[in-house]
Amino acid sequence: MFSFEGHRIFYRDEGAGDVLLCLHGFPTSSWDWSRIWPQLIQRFRVVAPDLLGYGFSDKPSRHVYSVLEQATLTERLMESLGITHAHVLSHDFGVSVVQELLARQLEREQAGRPGLVLRSSCFLNGGLFPEVYQPRLIQRLLASPVGSVIARLFNQRSFERSFSAIFGEKTRPSKQELNEFWEVISHNAGSRVSHRLISFMADRVRHRERWTGALQRTRVPLRMVNGSVDPVSGAHMAKRYRELIPNPDIVSLEGIGHYPMVEAPQAVLEALFSFSARSAQE
Repeated sequence: MFSFEGHRIFYRDEGAGDVLLCLHGFPTSSWDWSRIWPQLIQRFRVVAPDLLGYGFSDKPSRHVYSVLEQATLTERLMESLGITHAHVLSHDFGVSVVQELLARQLEREQAGRPGLVLRSSCFLNGGLFPEVYQPRLIQRLLASPVGSVIARLFNQRSFERSFSAIFGEKTRPSKQELNEFWEVISHNAGSRVSHRLISFMADRVRHRERWTGALQRTRVPLRMVNGSVDPVSGAHMAKRYRELIPNPDIVSLEGIGHYPMVEAPQAVLEALFSFSARSAQE
């Protein structure tokens, strides 16, 4: 556990070598990396937090959650561990945290100030560009004025139905996997704060120019690994990435949905390892 602004933050820190920071998405947790974890820690020292409001971290019920705060939490965690340089693998709303970290890194470079240095960034499916992001109905409801009511009604059955729909047709999670995801989401009444966590969608619109500009101007090597049939941020997000990002590096996974590291773990590992090895030489 790590203390951040009076809140307890859970994280895993395992392995040796270059540091790989893994940032999960909504509404899940660092458990998302469990299917690739054994291979990751053979190659890297892997640090994977449950961000505030998620997993086994504290979930304050009246907190105003923001991507900017989650970025600061990440910086503080890495500082507490004495880590100054890291590769990063991110998913879903975690990609927005990385965009903010890249923007801060650019600002520090211009000002000559020290801070966390990202050595490379590998994005899995996430809403890098809000204009083409396609949130599910449950997300739109949670972000609406009736969000608090929807959060109270949200249960395992409704979670399983909406969650399974964003996977590939042939790679949907088993009942056991759904139970595992729900166990961590619902820990400490976590589903009851989902309407507050969903504020990242508004943050993406608010900071769109800053975060897109960071991707366009950074010197940090970038790669997108994209599950193409993801209805939220699949092939349409990869298309927009090609339009906006110089020299786009994209690995498309056909038939894979929103959770590539769960649906196609070996393909994700191969894409990450080849990318990080090349980035380390640049």
